[in-house]
Amino acid sequence: MILNIKEDRTMQMIDVDSSMLSSVGYDSATQTLRTVFNSGKTYDYFKVSQEVYDELIASESKGRYMRDEIIDMYSYQQVKRKSKY
Repeated sequence: MILNIKEDRTMQMIDVDSSMLSSVGYDSATQTLRTVFNSGKTYDYFKVSQEVYDELIASESKGRYMRDEIIDMYSYQQVKRKSKY
């Protein structure tokens, strides 16, 4: 399922230094982790604990942490942004 949103105004995104990711954000109220990959694709991962998010941010290799601890471990949805036009 693809979620369409115009613009994300509720989740603060932070840029990360990674060969896989360009930015990540976390909504503690919904336990949703949003990841923007360097390819430009955006995914929301659900029921991710604050601890897992904190570990991702603190990890030396964000890509490795994503592969080992998040991808295929949590339910997710691709987020498609609608065109401004």
